[in-house]
Amino acid sequence: MSRINKNVVLALLTLTSSAFLLFQLYYYKHYLSTKNGAGLSKSKGSRIGFDSTQWRAVKKFIMLTSNQNVPVFLIDPLILELINKNFEQVKNTSHGSTSQCKFFCVPRDFTAFALQYHLWKNEEGWFRIAENMGFQCLKIESKDPRLDGIDSLSGTEIPLHYICKLATHAIHLVVFHERSGNYLWHGHLRLKEHIDRKFVPFRKLQFGRYPGAFDRPELQQVTVDGLEVLIPKDPMHFVEEVPHSRFIECRYKEARAFFQQYLDDNTVEAVAFRKSAKELLQLAAKTLNKLGVPFWLSSGTCLGWYRQCNIIPYSKDVDLGIFIQDYKSDIILAFQDAGLPLKHKFGKVEDSLELSFQGKDDVKLDVFFFYEETDHMWNGGTQAKTGKKFKYESNKYLFIKVLQK
Repeated sequence: MSRINKNVVLALLTLTSSAFLLFQLYYYKHYLSTKNGAGLSKSKGSRIGFDSTQWRAVKKFIMLTSNQNVPVFLIDPLILELINKNFEQVKNTSHGSTSQCKFFCVPRDFTAFALQYHLWKNEEGWFRIAENMGFQCLKIESKDPRLDGIDSLSGTEIPLHYICKLATHAIHLVVFHERSGNYLWHGHLRLKEHIDRKFVPFRKLQFGRYPGAFDRPELQQVTVDGLEVLIPKDPMHFVEEVPHSRFIECRYKEARAFFQQYLDDNTVEAVAFRKSAKELLQLAAKTLNKLGVPFWLSSGTCLGWYRQCNIIPYSKDVDLGIFIQDYKSDIILAFQDAGLPLKHKFGKVEDSLELSFQGKDDVKLDVFFFYEETDHMWNGGTQAKTGKKFKYESNKYLFIKVLQK
């Protein structure tokens, strides 16, 4: 009898447990999932995931900037990559018509936006309104490097980064400043002593580990997860710039010391040459960037930037360096299409290649190709008049380390 009772009890317990489990599944499917936006019927065009912390923070931030006419644009690499992969769908989506949260609901700590500072008209007022809307905001400032060449103004501080947190998600607003040369620059995010290091996980920020420089992007408005946002017209170009955007400031103090010992050449001829050389450098950079060929300042052009923050007026040319493995057969044609005819070609691809192109106003562009050996780097050089060849060797590890900086 005792044995029968135990089996009955065991059967009742099993039945009760199964019924409880089925009830939990039913309750989650029809109540909790609907409440959290995690699983509604697809046939009804459900707004899946629109209750996420990230989406609410982004929505509130966009409302804030839109109402205050603050022209921010999305620069978050992860989201821009997702948008680019689904660009046709995003382009054809109207405001508020999205049924799923595919971009702003990815679980993460930050969403990155940018602002061109010269377009911001009411910074202090915006800051107060953001806090009234529930954001906790942090402002990071530092001295303006554009004024380092002017002793009396070198201490002037400018805003570099804003971090506005709502609940557990934060908006990282990167402040872009205009620099001569028609590019945008953002500063290094350095935390001062009084800043709470636990405010957000700063180490996860994608911008601010070092100063950065970017081409000025053309913007377009799209609807992303039901929200109207501005993004770069070519999102992948911006994303591809990010890992190569590190900006190294000129050594203004050392340059001033140099010109105290050696007077700067400000003759009409020197000023004209520097102008033409900089225009040629910009054209060369644009041409190589289109080809996807990485390059760096070399020889006298690099020395001028490092030593005196300018083009050396008596050099009479512009020098660039390229790793031979990055050589492309259409480089010559690309430069010729840009209006720079080939003047000289020395060496071969497999040995000491050097290309020389003719710019306007008799300014020449020399492109040196660098070769990697086991323990050193080298590039060739040829005298145009005599044909005499030279081989310039560099410490391999020091050379690569300098380029990485």
